[in-house]
Amino acid sequence: MRATVMGRLGRQALDLLYPPSCLLCGTDVVQAGLVCMHCFGRLQPVSHPFCKACAAPQSSAALLGSQGLCRACEHRHPLWGQARAAFLYAGAVRELILQLKYADRLDNAAYLAARMVMAGADILQPGCLLVPVPVHRWRLLTRRYNQAALLAQGIARRSGLECMPDALVRERPTARLARFSRAARQKEVGQAVGVRDSRRILLAGRTVVLVDDMLTTGATATTCVRALLRAGAQNVHVLVAGVVPERADVDIELSDMNKTRA
Repeated sequence: MRATVMGRLGRQALDLLYPPSCLLCGTDVVQAGLVCMHCFGRLQPVSHPFCKACAAPQSSAALLGSQGLCRACEHRHPLWGQARAAFLYAGAVRELILQLKYADRLDNAAYLAARMVMAGADILQPGCLLVPVPVHRWRLLTRRYNQAALLAQGIARRSGLECMPDALVRERPTARLARFSRAARQKEVGQAVGVRDSRRILLAGRTVVLVDDMLTTGATATTCVRALLRAGAQNVHVLVAGVVPERADVDIELSDMNKTRA
């Protein structure tokens, strides 16, 4: 009780010295870790109707089949069970994710994780295990953190679910996939991810929610899901901060990355 009161007083003192500001534009906000009303209006939350398998929003519920799947997923269902996304990967959300990945804006992870918990409420069931998409150790040395792991840990704190940040390992480095086609992405990440031997027994029979910052073509997610299923996971779902509409390729310009780092 006393620790809680002291922590609240400490936060209030910090707010007086350093008034909380919007994560995107720097405008004053009532609480740290939020976006202002103007920037909130630039966000595009994924709401119904959306495909249950790829999380892509649809212009009409009539475009979804009886199982809630888009035509592409009805024709070829992803390897995972269901997917949920907090936002459409565009505009302000793109800024939040790029800043998190390339500009050390770790506070963005807490905001995105909170929204992901809301978006994934129906798949974040008691007993499921949160597993982030891994990065290769060499990239981890340069970036110093795995943004997917930060998101997974944030979701775990808010949902009370177990998080296993080291369940998957990137066994070989892969090129940045921003400019790759769908086929090239699949070729590049194929067999690049495996399950850590010491974690296999802990995955057996579990329902896993794979966590990442964004879902584009699904190539990386498919590689991770395949490894988890081979290790004995019973079901695997996917939860991301942003989804690219209609699973189209996304072109993240190098200039965007440079601006974000600045």
